Formats: sequence, structure tokens, C-alpha cells
Amino acid sequence: MSLLSLESVYKNFGGLQALADVSLNIEEGSLSALIGPNGSGKTTLLNAITNIIPPSSGRIVFAGERIDSLPAHLIPAKGISRTFQIVSLFAEAPVWENVACGAFSKTSAGILSIVFQSPFARREEKNTKERVMEALRFFDIEDLADRPAGMLPLGQQRLVEMSRAFVSEPKLLLLDEPLSGLNPRESEMLQEKILEIRNRRVSILFVEHEIRAVMRLADNIVVLNYGQKIAEGPPDTIRNDQKVIDIYLGKEADDARD
Repeated sequence: MSLLSLESVYKNFGGLQALADVSLNIEEGSLSALIGPNGSGKTTLLNAITNIIPPSSGRIVFAGERIDSLPAHLIPAKGISRTFQIVSLFAEAPVWENVACGAFSKTSAGILSIVFQSPFARREEKNTKERVMEALRFFDIEDLADRPAGMLPLGQQRLVEMSRAFVSEPKLLLLDEPLSGLNPRESEMLQEKILEIRNRRVSILFVEHEIRAVMRLADNIVVLNYGQKIAEGPPDTIRNDQKVIDIYLGKEADDARD
């Protein structure tokens, strides 16, 4: 069953067409990859799904509800969470506060309830902190909870950002180059965490240039070029698609077959 459906999505920036007639389906519990050359529209597509940059036309349906006209700040409450290509954290704030930001879409206490610390607000705050610590434990960074996020190396900052996305208990997790800048040990560990998240029945759509990781992780791969979908299918189909080899994989196609 499709959790997310894109139907003929276009995005124009003046005279530049960043996305052109992109249609795809993300199934419940699936792990899908979005690949293509730099500038092919991958991040733009994630931005369109989350309405950070609204599509120019087309339909985006999530869990049976059309979301392409919703304000971006309401998207997380629908069950979609994401990370970014460039890690974006509150550098001076401790790790746990950065992660707690991701939990706000699941809270409901009003401003007066918070200001006057009603019993409901206190219970919700306690539950939020418990969920934050659970997310930090999942990514094995519980011991960093009180460290300023900006003092951490890139690999740990990416785990903080993943924790922030994960703590909202999303139905769909969008990851924009999650392995970028990681050393082999960090990359291997994060790939295992991504598989664990999928095993919890969270659907994942991720952008990645590390072809070996894409072929290992993905159930389904979508290939973009100049904003258009040029191929889609399981790893075995994509690694042998001559158009994809010519446009994107090139000599990496041999690595993808290993």
C-alpha cells in the first residue's frame, strides 16, 4: 500500500525547471533511494514533499491526504520527518535540547498551560524528555546528551540530527545524504541504524551518492536527471540499466555489482 504518492510534480524557479513530471510511490515499510547527478533535483524533491519549497504543480498525497498545499510547519505533525544535506543544529544548545525540537509536533499543551505549568504540561514535558533519551539511546549517543551540539564532530552531529528526526515517531523519514562526510566506521554504523528504523515499519526515502550503500540498503531506487525521472526499480534493475550507467553510474557500475 502506498504511503506517499507524487503525481506529475513540477517545480519551476523562473525559467529553470527543477522538477518535471515526477511521479512515484513510496510503500509502507519500504526503504527507497533517490539518486542522480548533482543538480538533478533530488533535494528539491524532498523540499517539495515537505513543502519547504512548494511544487509549482502536481499532487502529493500522504496517508490518503493531499499535503502539497499545507504549510511546511504542519507537515511533521502528519508523520513526515527529515534530515538535511548540511547538518543544521543549535550549536550552543545541548544535544538533548536539539533532539527535543523534533518532538514538538507530538505535543499539545497550550501556551498558558506551559507558562503556568499545569499538571498536563508537566506530564507532557516528562514524556518528551523520556522520548528524547530513548532516541539518544537508539543512536548510542545518550552520553552526549548534555554536550553542546556544535562541539561534536560531524559524525556525531549527524546522529543528533537523525535522533531529532526519529523522536517525532514519523511514518516517513526523509534523509538527505545521511552518509556524507562520515568515515567508513561511522557510515557502517549509520547504515545499520537505518535498517533498524525500517524494521520498525518506518518508511524511508533517502538521497545518497554512496552507491554501494544504496545498493545494499534500498528496496527500490528512483533515478533523476535534469529534474526528470529516468529510471525506477530494485537494485538489480538499476545497476544494469544502460541509461543510468551512461548518465550517472559510469565506472561505479562495477562497484554497484559487487
